[in-house]
Amino acid sequence: MSFAKVVVAGGGVLGTQIGLMCAYTGHDVTFWLRSESSIERTKPKLERYSKLMLDDLAAAKSLIGNPMGAFLYPRGLIRSWDGITADMIDQLIACAQKYFAENIHLEVDMAKAVADADIVIESMSEDPKAKIGVYTAMKDLLPEKTILCTNSSTMLPSTFAEYTGRPAKYCALHFANTIWKNNTAEIMGHPGTDPGVYDQVVKFAAEINMVPLQLHKEQPGYILNSMLVPFLSAAQALYANEVADPETIDLTWQLATGAPAGPFRILDIVGLETAYNINQMKPDAATPGTTTYKIGQLLKAKIDKGETGVNAGRGFYDYTK
Repeated sequence: MSFAKVVVAGGGVLGTQIGLMCAYTGHDVTFWLRSESSIERTKPKLERYSKLMLDDLAAAKSLIGNPMGAFLYPRGLIRSWDGITADMIDQLIACAQKYFAENIHLEVDMAKAVADADIVIESMSEDPKAKIGVYTAMKDLLPEKTILCTNSSTMLPSTFAEYTGRPAKYCALHFANTIWKNNTAEIMGHPGTDPGVYDQVVKFAAEINMVPLQLHKEQPGYILNSMLVPFLSAAQALYANEVADPETIDLTWQLATGAPAGPFRILDIVGLETAYNINQMKPDAATPGTTTYKIGQLLKAKIDKGETGVNAGRGFYDYTK
């Protein structure tokens, strides 16, 4: 294994999933978190997502012999569906339980967290100042060998390369939510990324059971969010301008396209804090009366009430029932 030690900076929705997926594939994983309170907020996420992963593995046994099994199995957890048996899945479950218990560590001391790291994946909030602060604090602590990646969903690596202290060993590595099923890894360098480092990140993505999706140039939002963010923004604009309520907007999309979830369900999964941060980066976010301003106000009101999405139990929908 070329990347024995993985460090994830941040314990949010995707950060916890990335760390768990790395642990599942046999990597030693350390989460660097800002404080003890951050650790306490991360622990329930680790418990929730590890249970979901184990449940999806167990459920996959019922797909054996089903012609649709090859399309529905959790692709990040089972490398190949060909010839899979219930016993093989039971072995994967046992191995996952062992690795989740042994391979995951939580650390607030940054120097201890990144010591001997082969790769660090920054998965902080979509706040440029926060990311720069982490890079500035980390750059003199990283071993020479360490590759640094950002999981930013909308910002370009060239924006931050100069702050990392290792621009040639820095690129973007973006994952989709529920990465153990939607196992995409979008890899995007900046003009100063060493091609050899880029190739190593492609190899790492494959090591953790992702499908490496290589971008040839920088693009805000990569491939996925270049399509997804405008879709979610359009839905939020309909709500902010009082055209329709979230439930009706979601129902319209699901009925018309056959999609399993509408945009507001997706926003709850992504997390309303992330949606708010993305919205506030738009030029007219602070201009009263604009649609962007209205969207920001609606999201901020829910965030202030603690209704930040699925992980909080409530967002646009109530998940406590």
